[in-house]
Amino acid sequence: MTGGVTPLSAGWAPVVALVLLAGAVVAAALDAALDSVPAGRADRARPGRRRTVTAAVARLLRQRRRVPVAADVLLWRIGVAALPVAALLMAAVLPLGRWTLVDWPVGVVWFNAVDVAVWAAVWLAGWGPNSAHALIGGYRFLAQALAYELPLMFALTAPAVAAGTLRIGGVVQAQQSLWFVVWMPVAFLAFCLGVAGFSVFGPLSAPAGSDIAGGVLAEASGVDRLIVLAGRYLLLTAGSGFAAALFLGGGAGPLLPAWAWMALKTLAVLSALVVLRRRLPVLRPDRFMEVGWLVLVPVTLLQLLVVSVVVVAR
Repeated sequence: MTGGVTPLSAGWAPVVALVLLAGAVVAAALDAALDSVPAGRADRARPGRRRTVTAAVARLLRQRRRVPVAADVLLWRIGVAALPVAALLMAAVLPLGRWTLVDWPVGVVWFNAVDVAVWAAVWLAGWGPNSAHALIGGYRFLAQALAYELPLMFALTAPAVAAGTLRIGGVVQAQQSLWFVVWMPVAFLAFCLGVAGFSVFGPLSAPAGSDIAGGVLAEASGVDRLIVLAGRYLLLTAGSGFAAALFLGGGAGPLLPAWAWMALKTLAVLSALVVLRRRLPVLRPDRFMEVGWLVLVPVTLLQLLVVSVVVVAR
């Protein structure tokens, strides 16, 4: 047992994948349920068309794949498949209560490295179809990523500095007396914004915006579209799990077992991100770059400075 968690054998990998998939299904179901709620007074007079996850999955499985002329199919397929794979790689170092699949001493760095790999995945999903709208979506994502990545890195560094370790289990163990979100609220919010960014979700969903016919999703159909959508929810779930582990104490809590607290905290963050998707407008990439470089980078650096001073003072 290291860092407060027990590493599991490789045979538990399918179980971890199923847990991650269950969280993604919950997020998709909640998102679909909120979409089914009428938004305006005129809509309340007539019943809206109810969306369900199973119906959407069945429709996409029946739909034929569409391949544009001169598309680079290999790169396109690699980009599509890399999204769910990246989420699974993130979950590999995520503590599920008192257990984790792998307890690497550089778990925080591993999460950030996989996050950067998502850049390539989304870019290939936009480049591969040989479509103008998809390519614009890929460029939009790179512009956003340049703006959210540095604040996300500083937000990741803050709990690691406070805990004195890059091991995720060690960060969780350091929060037994006080959750890091209490004195690192800026880092927590910046991290959650970064999760929305690499998941292409909520206010940072411009790369898949309707104004460019779906962007990176413009040419995706059938199984390809299903994998991309599933990958986005899987990434959102993995990111929510890391928010719970790094800032909300992981499995720390009374009465319930550690895995139950971890699940509840992850679902709380995940639900908040899904609900806020309708409360926050989609940000233009150029405007978000201004906010990212002129606001988010300074405030997250200031948060990291405060954490460093507290740690040194101890």
